[in-house]
Amino acid sequence: MRVILADNQAIYCSGLARVLRSELDVEVVAQCGNLTGLQKAIRNWRGAIVIFPSSFTTEIAALLDDVEACGSRAVMILEPKIVLESWLVDRLDGVLLRSVAEPQLLDCVYRVQAGERYAQRAVVQTMVAPDPSASRVLQRLTERELKIVALICEGLKNKEIAQRLNTKEQSIKNYLRSIYSKMEVCDRLELAIFAMHHQTLAQMVQTVRMEMARTA
Repeated sequence: MRVILADNQAIYCSGLARVLRSELDVEVVAQCGNLTGLQKAIRNWRGAIVIFPSSFTTEIAALLDDVEACGSRAVMILEPKIVLESWLVDRLDGVLLRSVAEPQLLDCVYRVQAGERYAQRAVVQTMVAPDPSASRVLQRLTERELKIVALICEGLKNKEIAQRLNTKEQSIKNYLRSIYSKMEVCDRLELAIFAMHHQTLAQMVQTVRMEMARTA
């Protein structure tokens, strides 16, 4: 697994690189301190996971064009108080907070490498904005579906969700098809980002999560 890292804080970038290099199957092929260097690295190393901060946004569309053209995947590190636009969410493979811990970073790169899309759990808890459209979604979702949404926002995989809800993994997949349709999203990342940007839904997810923790 090839990883390209970019950040304007050299110490932070080196810290991410140290964590990733502890994994035998991960190779950090470039560390870039600016957008120009990142664009050059993307073109030199095809098929990589590209991790970069939301502060590199002056040419974000062109940057993502380069990532896609080179068969790579894009993971954005969100700066505090940054809210992602929907078009950008559609083009990202992963979203992390700058405060990302080692387990979350590694979970993200392995899932993205496997073709999944990833949103760090803390993103959903801390980045919320009011939006009445969440009320319509809540009216559509069943109690069971809300529990699944809450567990997805915790970062659990289908198998783990099935174990928590005492059901089969295939049942979770069936529920997810219904949930995606009702929320008008395509996958886990879009689901988590939707919750992140809709305060009513985010609060309900938090309530459901706390209730499940009490009854576990």
